[in-house]
Amino acid sequence: MGIHYHPGKANVVADALSRKGYCNAIVLQDRAPMLCREMERLNLGVTTRAYLATLEARPALEDRIREAQKEDPDMTDIKKNMRKGKAPGFSEDKMGTVWFGNRLCVPDKPELKTIILKEAHDTLYSIHPGSTKMYQDLKEKYWWVSMKREIAEYVAMCDTCQRVKAEHQRPAGLLQPLEVPEWKWEEVGMDFITGLPRTQAGNDSIWVIIDRLTKVADFIAVKTTYSGPKLAELYMARIVCLHGVPKKIVSDRGSQFTSKFWKNLQEELGTRLNFSTTYHPQTDGQTERVNQILEDMLRACALDFGGSWDKNLPYTEFSYNNSYQASLQMSPFEALYGRKCRTPLLWDQTGESQVFGTDILREAEAKVKVIQDRLKIAQSRQKSYADVRRRDLSFKGDHVYLRVTPLRGTQRFNMRGKLAPRFVGPFLVTHRRGEVAYELELPASLSGVHNVFHVSLLKKCLRVPTEQADHQQLEIQEDLTYVEKPIRILDTN
Repeated sequence: MGIHYHPGKANVVADALSRKGYCNAIVLQDRAPMLCREMERLNLGVTTRAYLATLEARPALEDRIREAQKEDPDMTDIKKNMRKGKAPGFSEDKMGTVWFGNRLCVPDKPELKTIILKEAHDTLYSIHPGSTKMYQDLKEKYWWVSMKREIAEYVAMCDTCQRVKAEHQRPAGLLQPLEVPEWKWEEVGMDFITGLPRTQAGNDSIWVIIDRLTKVADFIAVKTTYSGPKLAELYMARIVCLHGVPKKIVSDRGSQFTSKFWKNLQEELGTRLNFSTTYHPQTDGQTERVNQILEDMLRACALDFGGSWDKNLPYTEFSYNNSYQASLQMSPFEALYGRKCRTPLLWDQTGESQVFGTDILREAEAKVKVIQDRLKIAQSRQKSYADVRRRDLSFKGDHVYLRVTPLRGTQRFNMRGKLAPRFVGPFLVTHRRGEVAYELELPASLSGVHNVFHVSLLKKCLRVPTEQADHQQLEIQEDLTYVEKPIRILDTN
């Protein structure tokens, strides 16, 4: 390598545009040893021959559209009409390409349209936009017949969009109220309130049992560790010995109610068990509402009177049963016994009953008839209010997606809770159970989940994907939640 001095104006540095082509190839010879050692110290190297090249990226999509226009008969007809002045808005450039305004006309070729739609929807540059956003982006450059409709269909049939995007529609399924019972304590509802502070007696849950006709409720303090036989013992002591054996029990699918012991016990007693559909507590809305009222009353007791919640539980039970109910237009005690219970505030409101003999039965039957009529009126009013915010939806032989509820810190499809899909599936609808519930064909890996779901948890699948997610990675609990498990341990410190 040699260094040459160029005096004056001869020492002009050539820029990138005026450099000669033969200068792009640089040949280095006679490398100085000291220079080589200095470059090695700087972790640099010198090659014997190097080339400078320029890369230019050009999209090939527009060229493919131009070539496809030459073979498309519709484009040929448009060109003929343009010459006759019958195609306003269309134009033809020097290369013979048809434009609609400043938008390139795309021939009616499915493979060409699919390339455009995939590029505008499935790539990292777009990441699954909605149909409106996608149409607004594409219409600035491209045009074809029924473009907006085809974009909407493509987005609607995208499997990824169906899994991850939230629905912004009214919940599906009209309200289906349960039938009004015929007599007192013939039909009851049951549920557990869990997660309460542990008391000195070890109680941490409340067993709520309510008569569906008179709305009289029993609140029993229990432990979450109680087995089936222990719950059956409490049931016999607190319910059966006072009110008799009910004909029907409405409950959710808690493990206490779905156990073999509980089912066998009720079968021997002649009681029918009616379970709610999977993860749909609204089936027994009456018991859920009582749970909410009870929790509010216990919070008020904790603020005003203090003490353990199980000490205040008898007072909350009496207060609830002796309070006015809008649907009954009386208190539950009055519906059950024919009059309200005496309290310090209303000490003289209860007089002696002068009814004897068969008049007592006729009065009780008349009272029940009045209660039934009022409950039916309340149900009709509540259904009219609820159906305004709901929509009717039905399936028949379709494939549907199933909505799941993620817990914080869950793991599904190798993604943590917040980034996990909102829906899984699709699954085949096999049977219709009632008016608003459907039975699905679930894979063997989801055998622990009950296969009957309310219609509000389902979404119709417009196109069954050829490749579906591996459900072996799902560990779905009975309430459609997923527990996080670590993939590997990175550090033990």
